[in-house]
Amino acid sequence: MWIQRPADQTVEIDVSGHRVVAYVYGTGEDTVFLLNGGPGLPCDYLRDAHIFLADHGYRVIAFDQLGCGASDRPEDPALWEIGRYVAETETVRRALDLGKVHLLGHSWGGWLAIEYAVTHPDNIKTLILEDTAADLPHLMEEMHRLRSALGSETVAMMLAHEADGSFDHPEYQAAITLLNYRHVCRLAEWPAPVMASLGNWNMAPYMAMQGPNEFLYIGNLKDWKRTQELCAFTGPALITVGRHDEITPACARRMKESLPQADLVVFPNSSHMPFYEEPAAYDAALLAFLGKHRSESPTP
Repeated sequence: MWIQRPADQTVEIDVSGHRVVAYVYGTGEDTVFLLNGGPGLPCDYLRDAHIFLADHGYRVIAFDQLGCGASDRPEDPALWEIGRYVAETETVRRALDLGKVHLLGHSWGGWLAIEYAVTHPDNIKTLILEDTAADLPHLMEEMHRLRSALGSETVAMMLAHEADGSFDHPEYQAAITLLNYRHVCRLAEWPAPVMASLGNWNMAPYMAMQGPNEFLYIGNLKDWKRTQELCAFTGPALITVGRHDEITPACARRMKESLPQADLVVFPNSSHMPFYEEPAAYDAALLAFLGKHRSESPTP
């Protein structure tokens, strides 16, 4: 269950001359290092859904990636590329002296976690990939399949607006809203941490790297694919996905096929945020996986 409370420690970190803000909860020997979705989205929604781990003897680290939240918001478009985010993640890990971490990436944070794992595999104790994909061209095929369920007339309307760039048109936004409630979060009322992150979204990194919404990938990551490289990561991995997820179970299965040591958990009543949609089942699955790979016994 999600929690909102002040961090035990808030740390400002210099990342290539820019200020990045990190949040520390708990003091356990094992560290769960969170990489949230977006890009350009503050970490509130993922952080607050995982603070509970601190009460089970884990140290939990989250940070507002450069360009969002309490971190600096530079306007240089050259900053919005995945290699720089990998370097930023490694700078935060080193600055906080985290050692080997349980690296947990959600959505865009999962792409970042995969790229980090390919680049710095020795810094990872376990890799946890949530509602994410390692093959974005395949994901785009899946997105088009989900969009097709809206009907041919609606799809034609969406394609027309995308062709002329009128993403803000009310009828186009209505279709995206429907898709969001089917495939991003199926709760009638979205939780406060989700709304906090969405209310402070910097769309510049998102537009540059992904596109104008969750169901159209036209940014600089549209051809990103790491299924082959992911095979080289031989540590324990956990893949989680909602049955109704925008980043579909087919994407999750493709990652599992690439990872030599991966467990896959599908949450039947969830879309893109099982930690809010099915919190009891999600928390139990995550704790069970972490418990198999922790360095110390839980604090009584």
